[in-house]
Amino acid sequence: MKQDSDLRNNLKSIRTRLGMSQQDLANLAGVTRQTISGVESGQYAPSVTITLRLAKALGCQVEHLFWLEQDLPEIEAVLAKSVPSGQQLRVSLARVGGEWIAYPLIGKDAFRQDMIPADGEGEKQTNTDKLRVRLLDENIDTLYNTVVIAGCSPVISLWARATERWHPQLRVQYNFANSMAALHSLCRGEAHIAGMHLYDPISGEYNIPFVREVLAGREAVLITLGVWEEGLMVQPGNPKGIRTLTDLVQMKATIVNREVGSGSRLLLEQTLEKEQLPSHALQGFEQIITSHQDVAGAIASGIADAGISTASVAAAFGLGFIPLRQSRYDLVILKEYLEEAPVQQLLSTLGHRLVHSQLEILGGYDISKIGEVVATV
Repeated sequence: MKQDSDLRNNLKSIRTRLGMSQQDLANLAGVTRQTISGVESGQYAPSVTITLRLAKALGCQVEHLFWLEQDLPEIEAVLAKSVPSGQQLRVSLARVGGEWIAYPLIGKDAFRQDMIPADGEGEKQTNTDKLRVRLLDENIDTLYNTVVIAGCSPVISLWARATERWHPQLRVQYNFANSMAALHSLCRGEAHIAGMHLYDPISGEYNIPFVREVLAGREAVLITLGVWEEGLMVQPGNPKGIRTLTDLVQMKATIVNREVGSGSRLLLEQTLEKEQLPSHALQGFEQIITSHQDVAGAIASGIADAGISTASVAAAFGLGFIPLRQSRYDLVILKEYLEEAPVQQLLSTLGHRLVHSQLEILGGYDISKIGEVVATV
């Protein structure tokens, strides 16, 4: 049968998830491999008989394999980020606090390593933060089972992937954000969980004073994900013998810095104050890099001599590391989200060996208190 421009299918995704080749499926359904290829590419609309054979071979219902373009549902969502009006957007979606939130897949937000698949598309309208989103899949169970975490720790992605292996129906969406940005994202209702590592020298506490200030009376709990070593990353083997920020200044070495609101920048500023150094004495203080990985990449490529990050990131890039302090990385969760099943499933895996084994082999990361509630605010 010739192509039907309105007919859509997810034959390939179901087939590959089951570990089948096109030929495997063709054999089971009693058709040719060319037929499978034509259907998957949208170049061939199968007959009712072939459609039923394919559904039977894959163990699913016909409507899970095929649907009409015009039958895809639409929902109204709030944009998590300001974008220009009239722009067609690929978005990822999640249900947060009873409202649909749309996360534009633009620039670095469209990638981790591979490009992130979209849940839907829509066009930003003038004078509104709302977006009418046309879903790309009629099955929205995944969207309801999505937990959104905002944070900057690479450990979060390891935790997320291990959790998804344990709970295949659960999806964890990790939105990169520095500590303060993550906390504000939680406050705006754009995330279920915020990850942060900020030290308050006045109280001597991690994270709690910042949570109290930003959430301003909203009830939340802080759960420890771990304690990591933070310090200076330097060239492999530390050929310049750097030990302090004073050494960097005296050697006229260059650094790369993180943006305002990040725990790494706060550590740099607090260490400068401790060593009684003005920020302008440090070459590269105004050279901003926006992730732990990018800081490590800048040092590994020779763009900079040093930068603030963690021992685990330094080890991953084969860099030298000078520890400055141990910082507690906490997960901040509004109490109203704690009873939601997807959030409970995610948090329950903090005690799972599969998660622990992934974090333990990183180095420079102590998970002896993982899952402990350190504060209720």
